[in-house]
Amino acid sequence: MERGSDKQRIVIVADCDHPSIEIEQGVLGDICPQIRWLACRTEEQVIAQCTDGEGLLIQYAPMTRRVLEQLPNCRIIARYGVGVDTVDLKAAADLGIVVSNVPDYGTNEVSDHALAMMLCLTRKIPMANTQIKSGQWDFRLMHPVRRHQVQTIGIIGLGRIGRAMAHKTHALGMKVIGCDPYVDQANLPDYISLVTLEEVLRRSDVVSIHCPLTEATRNLLDEAMLSLMKPTAYLVNTARGCIVDEAALDKLLTEKRLAGAAMDVLAIEPGTTDHPLFKHDNFYCTPHMAWHSEESAQELKRKAAEEVRRVLRGEAPMYQVNRF
Repeated sequence: MERGSDKQRIVIVADCDHPSIEIEQGVLGDICPQIRWLACRTEEQVIAQCTDGEGLLIQYAPMTRRVLEQLPNCRIIARYGVGVDTVDLKAAADLGIVVSNVPDYGTNEVSDHALAMMLCLTRKIPMANTQIKSGQWDFRLMHPVRRHQVQTIGIIGLGRIGRAMAHKTHALGMKVIGCDPYVDQANLPDYISLVTLEEVLRRSDVVSIHCPLTEATRNLLDEAMLSLMKPTAYLVNTARGCIVDEAALDKLLTEKRLAGAAMDVLAIEPGTTDHPLFKHDNFYCTPHMAWHSEESAQELKRKAAEEVRRVLRGEAPMYQVNRF
């Protein structure tokens, strides 16, 4: 399609749990007067309902090779979010389909949420609240609480969010170490020391996860890796649930080989009330909301739609994650 063409295009929201798609319609209305809004959660649903789509906006809909091969008109898939683990990137590249994400819409929100989770663990705020409401006004019940300036935080994944978390915890006076195979020490702020994953786990008082879910990071923190952590250390995960072996984490918490954990993500979402981790008083969980603020939600929708618009108008994508 030539740049500036006003030819109408077929854009489909394959799935999203947002209350409306008014923002997307505002961005794309001139090239797609009526965006089709679906609720596809399976491969079969995507194949049955999206085969004519030229631009797809997705949240959780699976984009496997089998699905992509049944989308002959598709030119771009834009995901609401940072992670693209539901999309077969190689298959999309083989088929000439651009895959884009929105990598910069919730950097502050996610790092703020990780920081809040860390503070709940290190300052034992939920525990104190529970004790007070049960009639026990006694700070000694929260022993031990340590000064942040004598603690080390280890950050797994030093992209936008990981570096934002490093900046915020450094401001608290914490020593910051981190690991990321795609980052060089020369490109990091001088307050971040780049070390191995094993060193992060052994040396840190708090470990915060900010890496994407890939085949290399799936179950990255299994029992062997989690066992490297100090028994006084805390784990925070606002990335993807499958990075942490939840059965192993349950075992370590049960055996008191870890001081506590807080997670915004689980391997299977939504989490059910009988989830093994929920029985631990020192395990905190939020419903995959770290990204969320009113502002970030609007930015996410706008940027995803703008990416679809660019590609369908023959312009270069800004956030393409697969190359071909």
